[in-house]
Amino acid sequence: MSNVRSKSVILILLCSAFSIFTGRLLDQSSGAGTSSYRAVYYGARCLIQHSDPYNPDEFSRVYMAESGALPRDPARRPLFLRAVMVCVNLPTTLFLLIPLAMMPWGLSSVLWLSLIAISLTAASVLAYDLSNLEGSCLPLVLICFMMANCQVLFTVANTAGVVVGLCVIAVWCFVRQKYAWLGVIALAVSLALKPHDSGLVWLWLLVSGGMLRKRALQTAVLVAAIAIPSVLVVSHSSPHWRTELSGNLAATSAHGDISDPGPASNSRQGSADIIIDLQTVLSLLKDEPHFYNSATYLVCAILLLVWILSALRSHHEQWNGFIALAFLAALTMIVSYHRPYDAKLLLLAIPAISMLSQVGHRWRYPALAVATLAVLVTSDLPLALLAVAIRAFHVSAMGISGRIVLLPILRPAPLALLLMAIIFLVINIRRAPVERSELIAVQRGSH
Repeated sequence: MSNVRSKSVILILLCSAFSIFTGRLLDQSSGAGTSSYRAVYYGARCLIQHSDPYNPDEFSRVYMAESGALPRDPARRPLFLRAVMVCVNLPTTLFLLIPLAMMPWGLSSVLWLSLIAISLTAASVLAYDLSNLEGSCLPLVLICFMMANCQVLFTVANTAGVVVGLCVIAVWCFVRQKYAWLGVIALAVSLALKPHDSGLVWLWLLVSGGMLRKRALQTAVLVAAIAIPSVLVVSHSSPHWRTELSGNLAATSAHGDISDPGPASNSRQGSADIIIDLQTVLSLLKDEPHFYNSATYLVCAILLLVWILSALRSHHEQWNGFIALAFLAALTMIVSYHRPYDAKLLLLAIPAISMLSQVGHRWRYPALAVATLAVLVTSDLPLALLAVAIRAFHVSAMGISGRIVLLPILRPAPLALLLMAIIFLVINIRRAPVERSELIAVQRGSH
């Protein structure tokens, strides 16, 4: 078993190395790569210089004075300028990146990419450790596939790489009951950087009770300790940062802009799932923010409320916890703005997949199938192939009936994630069909 574990870890490392290598090759050809990190780095540079990072004019002044790097392809420059110079990052994100922003760009970007590579790779290995090594090989296959499809993440260097990595590491620490202090710090930093990625995982800790609830409260205290100085520092340079941040979010989410979930978004450019939340599905039915936002929040709120009520009535067991994590990982992706690199949070579904592959639950095969599908359609290479395949479709010229028929092709990721959330929620509620002796055997095997 030790030999199998070692070979599996080596395979995961090789898949991660493949993504790093190919992602960096793509970045080198762009002329102004690591765009997501540039947005955070130069936002923090604005704070260091007492400039307002949420004012696009001041941000642009700092960026052009210190870097001025733009994509070689003129057609990509408008998109780059919207992605980098319109700051939509939280004050806590900019504050935490100040130490890296005090370094030269070259050194800082290398350290940041290294942090993404180390945290995400460690998270994948720890997710594998939480699965039962004597069970199906499917968990290992899915982990390797996810890690081999991180090209975009290592091209744009988005904070999601660190956020997801730290979140998974924290869950491992809490479940294994090792290095609890590291888990609290990791989850707190993850929440401070991108709360809409790891927020529902924190809620899982809070609802679970016992020691996990204690870890959730400790994490909340540390997040507050980060947030208070962050707001003070940002408010000094940007007294009206709340209004400006809201304006920037509204501007980039406007019809046809970079974060618009609708079919007219200028960031989609023929790609199947540049944005993977449920709004992208509903916008094909009615491209009005009031409709698709309200409908998305209603659907997700109902699913979340059902889970909370079920969780509060049941005793916490490892089975319940892992199934809940799989449900919450999928739900997180569809409730608000997310892109495929955020979906690496599905690493948290690996332990549940491992357990389901060994017990006689009636929903076992549908759950495994839809979880596998969710991983496939949120991965870079399949999405790139799908983007080529659907390039001939002109969504704006289609009627409602045509869009509905083609939904599984046009928006496979949010549909798969929604289906995954529903199925794992049903499994979480209907625990009775699983024999307790089977669960005990699986839980023992995972240690």
